[in-house]
Amino acid sequence: MVTFHSNLGDIVIKTFDEKSPITVKNFLNYCRDGFYDNTIFYRVINGFMI
Repeated sequence: MVTFHSNLGDIVIKTFDEKSPITVKNFLNYCRDGFYDNTIFYRVINGFMI
């Protein structure tokens, strides 16, 4: 699980490490490197997508 903290609340993202380990590892590396810091999410559908 990954949690993004925003000024409108937290966004919790479930990762599927067993099904796509390379993609999850890549995503987590982006998170650790701060790639998503100060990113504006312009489309959010609750329970579906960011």
